[in-house]
Amino acid sequence: MTTAPPPPDPHAVELIAYADRLTGDLTTLRRVLTAPPLADALSGLHLLPFFTPIDGADAGFDPDDHRVVDPRLGTWDDVAALATTHDLTADLIVNHVSTRSPEFRSFLADVDASPHAGMFLTLDRVFPDGATEELLGRIYRPRPGLPLTQVTLADGRTRVLWTTFTSEQVDLDTSDPGTRAHLEQLLMLFAANGVRTVRLDAVGYAVKTPGTSSFMTSDTRRFLAWLTERCHAHGLRTLVEVHAHWRLTSELATLADLTYDFALPPLVLDALRTGDATVLHRWLGVRPRNSVTVLDTHDGIGVIDVGANAGHGDAEDPGPGLLPPERIDALVEAIHVATGGVSRRATGAAASNVDLYQVNATFLGALGGDEDAHVAARALQLVLPGVPQLYYVGLLGGGDDADLLARTGVGRDVNRHRYTPSELGEALRSPRTERILALMRLRRTHPAFEGTWWLADVDPDAPHLLRTGWRGTGRDADRTVTLTLDARARRATLEVDGAARAV
Repeated sequence: MTTAPPPPDPHAVELIAYADRLTGDLTTLRRVLTAPPLADALSGLHLLPFFTPIDGADAGFDPDDHRVVDPRLGTWDDVAALATTHDLTADLIVNHVSTRSPEFRSFLADVDASPHAGMFLTLDRVFPDGATEELLGRIYRPRPGLPLTQVTLADGRTRVLWTTFTSEQVDLDTSDPGTRAHLEQLLMLFAANGVRTVRLDAVGYAVKTPGTSSFMTSDTRRFLAWLTERCHAHGLRTLVEVHAHWRLTSELATLADLTYDFALPPLVLDALRTGDATVLHRWLGVRPRNSVTVLDTHDGIGVIDVGANAGHGDAEDPGPGLLPPERIDALVEAIHVATGGVSRRATGAAASNVDLYQVNATFLGALGGDEDAHVAARALQLVLPGVPQLYYVGLLGGGDDADLLARTGVGRDVNRHRYTPSELGEALRSPRTERILALMRLRRTHPAFEGTWWLADVDPDAPHLLRTGWRGTGRDADRTVTLTLDARARRATLEVDGAARAV
């Protein structure tokens, strides 16, 4: 029997970054992270896909070979070196492999004689008696159209394969011994190179069950339990990545070591838009404590996470969303206005998005460039329970990269700026970034975060105010951190050990 690795340090503060878009390669990334001003502000790093190639059809989430580091970034030795200075998170791409992978090329060439033939999920394997329109209509999809692609094999026969995300990403049969051996090999490789946390990418889509939505069903949960057990066997924590109804994501917190709080970004933006923190407050009272706390990531700002059930899962309807549909629509429109229409051009099928449930914008852009509001939101992120992860563009106060969007036509690139060394240096020296770094250092060092978190009740006469913080324990019982967020003013104030501190 295996046991879970210890939970993250209560002082943990992590960065989410691409090596090539932040500085250039793994060596320079480590140099930046271990030098001022970041050296004392960060404990961990979610290193976004560094496998070969990093510039495929899905920005590294469709590697030709998940076992090989892109030589333009470095080697596994460089990854291991990062792991000596930072608690390292890496992506395990669970649902699919690239059509350029050695395993899939073997299947195309040798068909059923290939030792990897069983790894790839065909339509008839899920629906041996045929798939009706009604059955296919039940499938929960992150993109328009059916998640299916027809391919022609070397012997001239055709097969219809599951391709949930793009036609270049072929879904795996998670029940196949070859698939499980493939995943096991990757976990061993991660552990051998110092990775501490495995982000289970797209795991919600990984199991297809006929007659269901094939998304986070009971079969998916059983697979997730198996995968978590295998991670624990190698001393690895699991971080599950699922965009879904809030009750479902709360349940995931009991199945994995860590889960994302994807509801937080839209709820913070909603509070700052309306001047009403009531819904945000209600969520903070029930959100899982083992959350990875994000305001932005390499993907867009999710809205499905605060909406009603979108037809996923196989349990009964979990009930209404955190926000009603009209309020979500108003928030999305407000983001489009705040970004000057950039997010509108970057969101939806027209911008090559495989995830139509997200709005593509930087967090600062979604706030209309209001730097004080941006820092106030970061203060809340860094005070809440869980592991705060700051996306590199958000930390550096990057705006919407309309030029990159225009060049690539990929909506999510609006929030994936490629920083040159000079741009990085300038951003790190900016007053805005210095304010966020000060908040990060507070989380890294103040003993109150080892104590008890509290959330004040909503004042019915002041629903725009949200007060929360930490009280120390034992010898540090008199140490405190208190944050007050004023959603109407879009500002935050901070008290540390009873003394006001600038935010």
